[in-house]
Amino acid sequence: MRSIEAQLLHRPSGLTAGGIVRRLGAVQAQDVPAALLAFRARSATLSPADVETAWHGREIVRTWGPRGTLHFAHIDDLPWIHALTRSDTHILRRLREEGVTADDPLGLIAGTLDGQGPLTKADLEDRLAGRARGQGIVALVALAAYHGLAVLGPLRAGKPTYVHAADWLGAPVVPEPDRERALKELAIRYRRAHHPAAPEDLAAWSGLPLGQARAAWGLSVDESPPDREGPGARLLPAFDEYLMGWRSRDPILAAEYAKQVFPGGGVLRPVVLVDGVIKGVWGRKGAQVSVRPFEALPAGLLDDEIADVRRFLAGEP
Repeated sequence: MRSIEAQLLHRPSGLTAGGIVRRLGAVQAQDVPAALLAFRARSATLSPADVETAWHGREIVRTWGPRGTLHFAHIDDLPWIHALTRSDTHILRRLREEGVTADDPLGLIAGTLDGQGPLTKADLEDRLAGRARGQGIVALVALAAYHGLAVLGPLRAGKPTYVHAADWLGAPVVPEPDRERALKELAIRYRRAHHPAAPEDLAAWSGLPLGQARAAWGLSVDESPPDREGPGARLLPAFDEYLMGWRSRDPILAAEYAKQVFPGGGVLRPVVLVDGVIKGVWGRKGAQVSVRPFEALPAGLLDDEIADVRRFLAGEP
């Protein structure tokens, strides 16, 4: 069974948004509303405003991280995360596919972002004046991020913004120069938050080749917390680390229910977790929470969780 405590799902007191991100290594943030609910699942007191404060205050940064997907990372962890997860292979191909043919695409996007503060994709399209459109713009920003020159800023009217790293963080992101040190830190953080796990799980989570994941594993020691009784029930958001942090979901999701969680087309539904195992899916419309268990659950089991989700959503900006 996966460790509830390693994933902070026992909701220890006193953790800040930044503390949760550091403890987990990174928090998946391709879907910001889901990411906010991941903080809720791990804290009985945090509000969306608390997470926004950490984000606007630059304590946590939304950027490309493990597996090349968007994550919240702690600002102090950006050097080693950047050293191990940056890759421009797919970015360059995507630029070609999107018809971006600038002689100096990095200079183009860096110059467009520099000194402008957070800009939406529409803002960038206006400033690029036809030199890139649509997903080509996102690919350009990703290229800048690869070189430590861009991160994502806060949402504006629900839309992502992109910002020059020097404008937002005070300086470009410089990757950790000692790769062995970065690999060691990666494995320490991963093993602390994911138990039980193996190098194959680390490779799947980080996006590193298996050989490098094994090398990282050998540099670290097991710091897993003691096994304790689970919290009973948790309502986890889509893309939660408890689902995304290992190579296989078989230990926590029965095969006959997998399609209800992963129906296809990139959809991943929020899940009902009972004693560490996925027992249903849930959703929300506004402040209304609806639960669809796979099988009958004990009466009242989810009452506190549903009330807490409503408590959290009431504080949404």
